[in-house]
Amino acid sequence: MTPKELLYEGKAKRVFKDDDSKMLILEFKDSLTAFNAQKKGSFDGKGAVNSEITEIIFNHLSKSGIKSHFVNRIDGHHLRVLKVDMIPLEVVVRNVMAGSLAKKLGRTEGDVLPFPVVEYYYKKDELEDPLLVEDHVKALGLADDARLSEMRKLALDINSKLKELFFAMGLTLVDFKVEMGLTPENKLVLADEITPDSCRLWDIKSGEKMDKDRFRRDLGNVKESYGEVLSRLKTAVKI
Repeated sequence: MTPKELLYEGKAKRVFKDDDSKMLILEFKDSLTAFNAQKKGSFDGKGAVNSEITEIIFNHLSKSGIKSHFVNRIDGHHLRVLKVDMIPLEVVVRNVMAGSLAKKLGRTEGDVLPFPVVEYYYKKDELEDPLLVEDHVKALGLADDARLSEMRKLALDINSKLKELFFAMGLTLVDFKVEMGLTPENKLVLADEITPDSCRLWDIKSGEKMDKDRFRRDLGNVKESYGEVLSRLKTAVKI
């Protein structure tokens, strides 16, 4: 396809206008970034792999009643999505102690949390996406009590369905981040992506990391791990 006017470019995606004014086109890039883009890399075909993973997962969640902005796949790197008013928050759900949380709290990576922990991060690159407590979110006018409650419920519902899906793929869902947006009817929906860029996934049998931590930590075989996640996903949902 030939994309229309570029509206926004982020670390992993570009957003373009669509012929339909109610839609947008997401282009998944081949780039890899970590540590607020201080570390950069790429591999051929990453965008196509991540766009397909997102398509399959969003369709799977839709069957469970979890709505997203996904409309249809255009080609390898491009998805058509509903134009929504994005809430400038990353909602993180943690099931297992890992990454920055383990480091900040001085805990052992791999400790299973007694319940899913929900966190909010302000999407501001210039501020390095700081962690917010709920009062910060309300004080900044990003969401009120009712919307925060709705966002938390949606994040936990997504977590429940993803844990089941990834377990069927032989993977532990350690943690993940999602973004959410509001439709023209003011309905909250899942937006952006769900990929190995935005999830920590550990092989249940070997404990091997199957996500962007392979890039962050110089573990190698990044392309192969992303491809394996896609292959297992297709098998799990019988594609």
